[in-house]
Formats: sequence, C-alpha cells, structure tokens
Amino acid sequence: MNWAFLQGLLSGVNKYSTVFGRVWLSIVFLFRVLVFVVAAEKVWGDEQKDFKCNTAQPGCHNVCYDHFFPVSHVRLWALQLIFVTCPSLLVTMHVAYRDDRERKHRLKYGENCRTLYLNTGKKRGGLWWTYVLTLVFKIGVDTTFVYLLYHIYEGYDFPSLIKCEQKPCPNKVDCFIARPTEKRIFTIFMVVTSLACILLSIFEIVYLIGKRCRECCVSIHNSRHTTKRTLIESNGIKIPGKSSPETPAPSYSLVTS
Repeated sequence: MNWAFLQGLLSGVNKYSTVFGRVWLSIVFLFRVLVFVVAAEKVWGDEQKDFKCNTAQPGCHNVCYDHFFPVSHVRLWALQLIFVTCPSLLVTMHVAYRDDRERKHRLKYGENCRTLYLNTGKKRGGLWWTYVLTLVFKIGVDTTFVYLLYHIYEGYDFPSLIKCEQKPCPNKVDCFIARPTEKRIFTIFMVVTSLACILLSIFEIVYLIGKRCRECCVSIHNSRHTTKRTLIESNGIKIPGKSSPETPAPSYSLVTS
C-alpha cells in the first residue's frame, strides 16, 4: 500500500483543520502509520509460518492458527487506518466543490459580482456539518476496531503457550506464538494511539460546537443591540453618550455691541 500517496492527499486537510485536527493527523502518521509500516509488519511477518504446534497431524496447525488468529492484526490495522483517514478527504472535496461553484458564478456574472462565499475554506454552513460528521465517523471507526480487536482475540495479551483442541488434532496440543512480547507491546501501543485519536476527535467536536454557540450568542446580542438603538433613534430619544451639537454662546464683544 502506498501510504505516501495517502499522506499527500491528507496533508491538504491541515489548511481546514483546527489545532486538534492537526495534532490528530500528526499522531496518525507519526505514531500509527509510521510504526505500522516500519515495525509492525516486520514484527508479525509471516505469522502463520512462525506459529508452531507440537504435533505433525495434517491440518491441525492450520486449524489451530485460524482458531486463535481469525484475522491478522496487520491487516486489521491496515483496514482501520484506511477507514479512519479517508473521511478527511470529504472536507477537501467539499472545499473543491465550493471553489468550482464560486468560479462558475464569476464566469456567469463577472469578476465584480457578489461572491457566494467570503472564504471557501471557512467552516460555515454545509462545510461545518461535513467536518463534524467526519469527526463522528472517525470516532466510530476507531471505537469499533478497538472493540473488535478485544473481542476477536479476547484481550490484548499474547501468551507464549496456548492449548488447542480443534479437529483434526488428535488431542489437546500445545501451540507457540513467535515473538509474543513484541506483539503484545505493539498491540498495546496501537490501541493507546487509537484511544488518543478518539479523545482528540471528541475535544475537537466540543470545541467546534462551543465556538459555534459562542458566535451565535454574540450575533444575537449584536442584533438586539442594533434593533434597540434603531428604535430609540426613530422615537427621537436622546442616546446617552452622544450629544447633539449645541449652539455656541455669543462672544463678549458681540453682546456689548
């Protein structure tokens, strides 16, 4: 998989992300993608070949491995990274749609016409909802894969010795996992980084909603203040702080003359 191509696509999302979004993207590529490509694939390698059982019964080795490892950790993490990063491209696509719409509007009405958007990359209207929904989707994806990893493998531990009684094994056989300590460390590391990304996405949603509510409150307060000033001025009531120009008093020489 060409992770550099995916990183190049997602690097443009930084222009439209908040501080939490930039930190999230840095964690994904520095601590998840980089660790996955450099270390995790080499630690697992051909894990089925390194899975050993103390029996020569044909088929027992494959059945026991499939029972304890129905899905490879590496492939599960690769699928998780694809699902968790691709929704960010929706923000870039939405901004590109706005740019194209603005370009067509100027071609139709001229360069001096009123623009449709003050800033096509500003998170307002539909773009705000697109951004928030991508955050919700990323939280759901990371949560689902963390749960699947725990549910499929019954925890995040890798015992050195496991017992297998699956057919066609003649009896209870002992099977051994290669490099269980390394696999345990990388599994816990990937789970912790996934939880960190979930927390960052939650903080970003709270930040966006709080910022939006604050802007709405300020807008309502300003509109009420403007309406009140307009009503007072229309009724001819003198507004405090603004005095009308008074007629200057006549000078002393003019009075004596």
